[in-house]
Amino acid sequence: MITKSIPSLLTVGNLFLGIAAIILVFNEKPETAAMMVIIAMLLDGVDGRVARALNAQSEFGKELDSLSDVISFGVAPAFIMYVVAFQELNPTIAWIITGLFPICGALRLARFNVIPGKPGYFIGLPIPAAGGVLCTLALFQDDIAVSVLLASTLVLSLLMVSTIKYPNFKKIGISKGAIWAIPFVVALAIFLGIQFPDQLSKIIFVPMLLYALYGLKKNVDGRMKKRVRKRRGKDVQDENVQSETTA
Repeated sequence: MITKSIPSLLTVGNLFLGIAAIILVFNEKPETAAMMVIIAMLLDGVDGRVARALNAQSEFGKELDSLSDVISFGVAPAFIMYVVAFQELNPTIAWIITGLFPICGALRLARFNVIPGKPGYFIGLPIPAAGGVLCTLALFQDDIAVSVLLASTLVLSLLMVSTIKYPNFKKIGISKGAIWAIPFVVALAIFLGIQFPDQLSKIIFVPMLLYALYGLKKNVDGRMKKRVRKRRGKDVQDENVQSETTA
């Protein structure tokens, strides 16, 4: 019974870290708050794998995971960005953009739960990736114009509810024998996160941003290829019609 509860405990840990991130940012510790979101991403990445390894998957765990993700990767990153960058803006604009992010995240999760995605892909930017980009992007508020931060928050929100395909790495499992190492990995991540919150958060920002941009680039490339194929098909059709007319 205790073994079957391990995945849910990891998910609850994810939720707790999201709540901690909200408390930390309102206590003027945005770097540590962002690091809590990053560690929550680690827990979110292993809870499903642990559930599959222990054969402990359940609808309860699935729903708990979605509810936790809304807090940890929707509400918490939005509040981090709001506190460090949006408080001096027009309240209407700041509140709408801040609220839109977790709303789009919740819509993304609801769609994920009821509509099967394509094998090997997520449809829309996953909320953990979007939240990870947003909370670490907030740490660059002194180097990036507020207008760019606003636009980035809006783009990330829209990417979550888009139909762009993103690679799904959650299917990569872990062996049952390797589960014992997870507490040590999490403990190490927490230790490093507390010791070097600013440096690690900014370093992690780069691969997460590349992941978000990768799906966008693939979508643009796919649309360009479709246009080229359509144009070639039209040219061939015109040539056939012209040949028939000449004959």
